[in-house]
Amino acid sequence: MSTRARILEVAARLVAESPDGEISTRAVCEAAQVGAPALYRHFGDKEGLLSAVVDHGFDAYLATKRERGDTTDPVEDLRNGWDSHVDFALRNPNLYRLMNSPAMRTPPGSAIEAHRILTHDLERAAAQGKLRVAPELAAQMIMSATTGVALMLVSRPVTFPDAGMSARVRDAVHAAVFTADVSPGAPVETAVPSAAATLGALLRRSHGSGLSTAESALMTEWLDRVSNAER
Repeated sequence: MSTRARILEVAARLVAESPDGEISTRAVCEAAQVGAPALYRHFGDKEGLLSAVVDHGFDAYLATKRERGDTTDPVEDLRNGWDSHVDFALRNPNLYRLMNSPAMRTPPGSAIEAHRILTHDLERAAAQGKLRVAPELAAQMIMSATTGVALMLVSRPVTFPDAGMSARVRDAVHAAVFTADVSPGAPVETAVPSAAATLGALLRRSHGSGLSTAESALMTEWLDRVSNAER
């Protein structure tokens, strides 16, 4: 095992075993039997080490998403994605809190990839006419809600003891994001915003719309404004 891999493995173990998820670089160096210069040479600073720990731990979760591929039902993929996200947080509470800590000034690469996968699934849903808002806004709504639920469950288990709350919040958020035929609880007066979201998604994927680059950008901006308008 390389020095970098040993440091990373030790740091991940210490994060998982810590009562509050906090670790020191001194403890990592002692457990990995390396000097501080070796740690800083491989990771730059403590934030770089913690970011690598997050990516290392989250990579196994993301691997299942990468291998899954696209099914014909992006909405079901998104439901499963929400559930697997929360399940990962419950199984790795310290790692999940670290991933969303204000101390992480730069988003870990794993967080960026998770958001990319979410947006991709939402673009597929929009192309099928199942989205009420633009994919980018839907991704922000779903990611913020998923993260909020997961953080409450792992950080305040006494106040939030029922993990079943996640499914109820998921269904409420999805009702606001997906069309009424997909989410029965959603309002039905959404035909125009839904059509705008669908057309916007198709326009982004099309290479032969007949519009110039500038016209396509302007049309996309208008469609996003219509699909994201408050109602």
